[in-house]
Amino acid sequence: MQVIRTDLFGVLREKLGANLHALIEDTIFPVAGDNLGINSELKDEMCKEIDIIVNSAAATRFDERYDTAIRINALGALNILKFSKQCSKLNMLLHVSTAYVCGVKEGLIQEKPLHYGETLNGEFHLDIDAEQKLAEEKLKDLQARNAAEKEVTLAMRLLGFHPTFHENYDSSGQRYMDGQTHTRSQKQWERCLKEDLQLIILRPTIILSTYKEPFPGWIEGMRTTDTFIIGYGKGKQNLTIGHKESIIDVIPADMVVNSIIAAMVAHRNRSSHTTVYHISSSSRKRLNMGDIVQFFVDHFKKNPWIDERGKTVKVTQFHLLDSMASLHKYIAIHCKPLLEILKWANLILCQRLQTLHSNLERRINRAIRLAELYKPYLFFKGLFNDTNAEILRMVTRESNADDTFNFDPSTIQWEQYFKEIHIPALVKYIF
Repeated sequence: MQVIRTDLFGVLREKLGANLHALIEDTIFPVAGDNLGINSELKDEMCKEIDIIVNSAAATRFDERYDTAIRINALGALNILKFSKQCSKLNMLLHVSTAYVCGVKEGLIQEKPLHYGETLNGEFHLDIDAEQKLAEEKLKDLQARNAAEKEVTLAMRLLGFHPTFHENYDSSGQRYMDGQTHTRSQKQWERCLKEDLQLIILRPTIILSTYKEPFPGWIEGMRTTDTFIIGYGKGKQNLTIGHKESIIDVIPADMVVNSIIAAMVAHRNRSSHTTVYHISSSSRKRLNMGDIVQFFVDHFKKNPWIDERGKTVKVTQFHLLDSMASLHKYIAIHCKPLLEILKWANLILCQRLQTLHSNLERRINRAIRLAELYKPYLFFKGLFNDTNAEILRMVTRESNADDTFNFDPSTIQWEQYFKEIHIPALVKYIF
């Protein structure tokens, strides 16, 4: 019931009052189980009754521990797949993946499934068991050395970016987007699918706060673009790498939910095929990085952040640099000299400037870390083809359900959405 108490269910609480709890008890039956470790009697009953499975559980951090990402995104989803094949009445398995399983590509990216063993560069065979074994061996090695938990976490996060995973690198050593642990582990699961059941794969892009339902601006957690928006508003970050023409494909959370419902209705009859939907905006209402930067710069100039001491944070110009080399050069010229001055002044003044020195050092390290982490998205040049999704929208329109279950990105006014809905939501719910 803790989930029901959140703001997300506020509209239902106002509408139904005390009846909301009765509705929840009648319609939702929570089942405890780690990787579907459900007791046999309950599992047998579920297998006889379930007709639709929606799997949206995922570890979504781009720098998640690789063992955690494999366990949840790949192996956890495979357990769902195995369970679904035991359900005698099953009409469909709907899996929420990510559009960025495509890796770093330019041009039009098609809505097509990945196949077992397929890799982006075509040179290596993907083996989930081998990658899981590598993660387990690394973890055992760390435990044998009695490594501190912080060291273990860092090592397991870095593992997802390790060049041992050949398809993460091209011939020059440039890391592909699927070096991100979230996209990589989602990709692993998609490649293991067999077409002996009706499988619907929804691939949303970067999910942001709700556009309309249940109210504008609900959000839980920060996404790629949000990190830079909040960092800028708080006066802690005014630079990163990227190009103003880079395509930033985002989609509001309620449109993703609406697409899930629409897909379940459209595919309610049992079949044995796989359909992929890109739930995206780049083909219908393109948004560039330069646009987003202008939106949040304008917003915080007009509505400045108030810090914990009640003081107004004054924002400055935001710098987009064209490479990691440019970022390091900028830091060397504009930041490192001041850091060195603070270092020596702090020594002379008996550590009285330690806070200033530490804060500047953190800002420099944060800018470098975020640029490295999000680099593939900050230079992305691909457009997600959403022909299948548009057909699904047409079906929804024909049934006169498009007002209730709208997931058409062409209806979004991006400037209004960011300035009046999304950025205020970040300020309210994240901080």
